[in-house]
Amino acid sequence: MKNPESGDTPVLITEAEPSYNDQHAARKRKYAIIMGARIPCLVLAFVFIQTWWLALAFLVLSVPLPWIAVLIANDRPPRKSEEVNRFRADQQRKALEAREHPVIDG
Repeated sequence: MKNPESGDTPVLITEAEPSYNDQHAARKRKYAIIMGARIPCLVLAFVFIQTWWLALAFLVLSVPLPWIAVLIANDRPPRKSEEVNRFRADQQRKALEAREHPVIDG
């Protein structure tokens, strides 16, 4: 995965952000789960119609769920402000050459 900001330096995959398709799929999944929670609230409100305060509580709980689902589904994860860990071969080579090398006299 190439980063256009840094030229040809590859990004280590462990530090790369999830793809937009993965982020979108996760947001759709969250939306479906929250909207799916609204149906049981409405059913439970109907089941407890004889206990008016419990039915009203389930009904009131189900009202803001679509708004919450839309807000959560439209919210992308924040961008990382930290420095991306990049592989630099020259630093690895310098680190290896900086060590003291044993010399074998023959």
